[in-house]
Amino acid sequence: MLSCLKGACCLRFLQGTNYPDVIVSHRPEVTLDTSRMGQDVVVVKNGRRLCGTGAAVANAPIVQNKAYFEVKLQTQGTWGIGLGTRRTNLSKVPLGTDCEAWIMDQYGQVKHDNKVLSQFRTAIEEGDVIGFAYDHEIFRIFVNGTEQEPSCRVATRGTVFPIFYVDEGAILDIQFSTFYFPPPDGYDRILLEKSLI
Repeated sequence: MLSCLKGACCLRFLQGTNYPDVIVSHRPEVTLDTSRMGQDVVVVKNGRRLCGTGAAVANAPIVQNKAYFEVKLQTQGTWGIGLGTRRTNLSKVPLGTDCEAWIMDQYGQVKHDNKVLSQFRTAIEEGDVIGFAYDHEIFRIFVNGTEQEPSCRVATRGTVFPIFYVDEGAILDIQFSTFYFPPPDGYDRILLEKSLI
């Protein structure tokens, strides 16, 4: 058998044969989940842009210890970015008025259950990139790569997803990988949970 491979006689039958293009399946990505979004919200650009009126969540929960994602504010309006459970009403905005979501709004206020948990001082303008680092206890906000103070302690329970809402003309571009700014030390993109068979 070794002598056959040396002379490549076993492979001679392949010469002149046309093979169809090889199909390489791509690794699933975290995007906005078009099956779970508000009635009047629009998701475009391969699940990465949010416009219209309403909310959408990522197609994957945050399962690892330290997760990071970014949002680029394309157009001002009413908007919010944060975390939510499966029970969040995605058609009713603004979010953060009930106990199902922890949201930072366009004013820099982090709200949960209609209470302000934290207030960030930096005004966010069109073109700014907002980074979110979450470790199941602390919500850290970054604007154009600079961490904002104070960080916000959140008491989430159960499974949470990145969640986003828009209204009054706001447009958000969401980055779950290929970030504009590097994540803080120890944080990484949201990982898709693998099922064991």
